[in-house]
Amino acid sequence: MRIGSFAHLDDHGNYLKFLKQYGVDDVVLSYSAHPEYKTRFSLDMGTNPEAHWDFQSLVQVRKACEDAGMQLISIENPLPPWCIDHIILGWPGRDQQIENLAITIRNMGRAGVPVFGYNWMVNAPGLIRNSWRTSLTTPGRGGSQVSSFDMEFAKNAPLFRDREYSVEEMWDNYAYFLKAIVPVLEESGVRMAVHPDDPPVETLGGVPRLFNSFEGYKRGMEMANSPASGINMCLGNWTAMKTDIPASIRYFGPKGLIIYGHAQGVQGHANNFRESFLDDADCDFFTVLCTLKEVGFDSALMPGHSPHTQYEDSQGNIGLIYAIGYMKGILDSVNR
Repeated sequence: MRIGSFAHLDDHGNYLKFLKQYGVDDVVLSYSAHPEYKTRFSLDMGTNPEAHWDFQSLVQVRKACEDAGMQLISIENPLPPWCIDHIILGWPGRDQQIENLAITIRNMGRAGVPVFGYNWMVNAPGLIRNSWRTSLTTPGRGGSQVSSFDMEFAKNAPLFRDREYSVEEMWDNYAYFLKAIVPVLEESGVRMAVHPDDPPVETLGGVPRLFNSFEGYKRGMEMANSPASGINMCLGNWTAMKTDIPASIRYFGPKGLIIYGHAQGVQGHANNFRESFLDDADCDFFTVLCTLKEVGFDSALMPGHSPHTQYEDSQGNIGLIYAIGYMKGILDSVNR
C-alpha cells in the first residue's frame, strides 16, 4: 500500500518533481494531461470520432511520469464528462462515445497504462467539475475554505438534461456499457475503477445516482462479473454514505475489486456534508488502512479535495502536502 497523488504535467516536469520531493511515487492523471486536450476534448467534441487518446500521447505521459521517478497508475476520467454523457443517459451517439473509450482503452493497454478511473454521474451541461457542490467557500478550520453540499439548496436545481430519468433505465444503460467495454478491457489488460457518486445522494437534477451505497456497488460489480471491473474507493464519499467502511473493504477486498482509492476528509452525511482536513474528518483512517492491509490491498490512496489554506497557490499545494504527510504517517504506523 502506498500514498500517491493526483498530478498534472507541465513543460519541465516541475510539479512531478515537487511531489517526488515529498515521497510520492504513484500518480494519477486526467484527460487534461493529453497534449492537445483543449482541442481533442473541447465542448463540441462530445460524439466526435477524434475524441479519444492516441497511443503516442499515452506513451508520452507515461514516460513523463517515469522520467520523474514515478509510476502512472491510472488516468482518471480520460474523457471529460461531455464525452461520456450519451453513454450514461442512453442517448443516440452513445455507440460513438463507447468506441472512443474503447480506442482509448486499447491504446492504454499498448502503452502500459494499467487503469482508467471513471464515474457514472451526469451534471449540468458543460460543468467540468464532476463533484457537485453548493459552496466552495465554506469556512473550515482556522479560516480555511472548504467545499460543501447541502441538499436543501440542491433540490431546487433545474433538470440537468431533457427530462427525469428512472433508476432502472440508468442500470440498463450501465449494462449496455458493460457489455461493450468489459471485453475490450479483458483483451487489453486494462482495468477500470468506478468512483462513487459525489455527492452520494439518490438523485440530482433529475438523474438518479447508482454508486451511492454498498448495495449499488455490489450490484454494479456483480453485473460486470469480471476482474477487469472494480472500485475506486473514495473514502470521502464512502464516509458520507454512512456505510461500514471496514466491512465493505472486507467484502470487496478479498475479491480483488478495490483497484485504488482516494483519501478525502468529510464531515456529515450525503445530504449535508463539508470537506475537511483529514485529521478532522469523520473517517477513522487508521482503522481503514489497517483493514486495507488485512485484505492485501497493494495499490495507492490519493489525497484530494484539500482545504484552501493561507498562502495557498492555484494548485492547492499546501493542503495537499499536509494530507500526503498525514496519510504517510498513518501508513507508517499501520506497517509498524
